[in-house]
Order: sequence, then structure tokens, then C-alpha cells
Amino acid sequence: MRLVDSHGHLNSDRFDDDVDQVIGGAQLAGLERILVPGWNHHSSSRALELAEARPWLDAAVGVHPHDAAKVTHEEWADICRWAGDARVVAIGETGLDSDRMFSPWPVQLENLRRNLDLALATGKPAILHCRSKMGERDAQDALVAELRAAGFAGERAQAAFGERPPAIIHSFSGPVDYAAEVIAMGLAVSFSGLVYRQGEESSASAAVLVPSARLLVETDAPFLAPPGSPKGRNMPANVAITAAWVAGRRGIAQSDEAGLAAFGDSLVAAYDLAFARARPRG
Repeated sequence: MRLVDSHGHLNSDRFDDDVDQVIGGAQLAGLERILVPGWNHHSSSRALELAEARPWLDAAVGVHPHDAAKVTHEEWADICRWAGDARVVAIGETGLDSDRMFSPWPVQLENLRRNLDLALATGKPAILHCRSKMGERDAQDALVAELRAAGFAGERAQAAFGERPPAIIHSFSGPVDYAAEVIAMGLAVSFSGLVYRQGEESSASAAVLVPSARLLVETDAPFLAPPGSPKGRNMPANVAITAAWVAGRRGIAQSDEAGLAAFGDSLVAAYDLAFARARPRG
């Protein structure tokens, strides 16, 4: 089965000592592309460095809600400038987090809005983190409201993205009706090792709802290691585990070689649909 990792933080300091070996392991596992998202100024710069050295890696630049209160005006100016770089295929990761609240809510909203505006201005999709406390949905509801207010469900997004998804819900978490709403808005949805955690059972239902053209898988490496992978640091190669889980939820048996091959083809096509216009292949 062909594989891509639509969200792997190879720019994390947990990979500083052996990033070349980790990337080599991903290639040996059959990964064709990895998107390396930034979450602040330093990690965005590092994502660019990794993509420059390895053309099959893609970069994203932006500010995570955890870092919303930390980024300076000068750092944001750099991120806006980097957003125009050919190595950058998306904006983020950004979003909202009412679970840990490392940045005040009003600051998170301001940060999200400027990242969304940058996505629309560049025609590069926003990568969206969204977490509420267990059993709650305030962040998901607020995110949908902000997307609508910014024009992600209307003509503004259509003009910037055409038939491509204007945003990706990274590491899906939330109720099924939230999934249905963002799918109806034309967003892509990505699944990670988070789906195996207690309390994330709705993800199994959401995995069935997403159209193949907008369905992505990811590791969120070095975080969210799925069952069956070594404990500790998650690796891009482990995306195969989550891809097999999603395939199973969509009715494709592990013994169905042709079905798995077609599913792998659809994962690569969905990645290309979301990110290819921003960075030509070949």
C-alpha cells in the first residue's frame, strides 16, 4: 500500500540526533511524502530547512494555539514571508485548544484568524489543531464558527482554492456531527494515533464519512504513537498502522490486496489534491 504522512514533526528536537536515520526509515517503509508542519517561528524555520535538503518532504509554517501568546510581531512577519516559499504547501499548524489552554482564549482566536487569513491570501490550506476537554466540544464549535466567519465555506475559499480543500482537520477529534459539518464545508480530515485512545470512539464513525478525495492519515510524530508501534517516540513509518486501521473501518480487509492498493492510491491522491498546487511535482 502506498503511504504518505500528512503531518509529521521531523522538526521536533526529539529528532535532532538522528533525523537522517528516521527519514531513511520512512523511505524504507514506503512513504512517498511527509508534510513537516511548524508550530512557531523556530519550528517553521526548521521545517523549511528539512524540505530544502530533501525534495520529497513538504513544509508548513504557522503558529499553534499553544504558542499564540509567545510569537512576536517580528516572528510573525517572518512566517508571513516564508508562507510564499515554494517549499511551503500549507499554513500551520494552527487552531484552537480549550483543553490545556497554554495561551488565553482571546489570543488563540486572534492567532487563528491571522493564520486563516494567511491561508486564504496564499492559496495554501490551513492545518487545524482542535481539542476540547474530554466530553466537551466548545473548541470544535468555535473553530467551525471562525471558519465560516473567515469565508472558508463560501466564495472566498472557492476563489483561493477551487476544488482543493481550504483546510485540513489535523488528528481528528470530536463528535460525528462536527466531522459531518467540516466535511460539508469541503475540508479534508486527517486521522492519527489519537483515534485509539479511550474517549475517541467517535473517530471510527468519522473515518467512514470522509470522502476518499479528502481523507488523509498522519502520525503527528513524535507524538500519538499507535498501538503496535514501539513505545515512546512515534515515527513517520508508523503511519502504516493508522492507514490500516482507517482502511478496516472503511470495509477493506487486510487480506484484500487489491483493495488496500486502491486505498493507498487514494491516500496519495488526497495528499496531492490538498497540497500539490502549492508545490508542483516532478
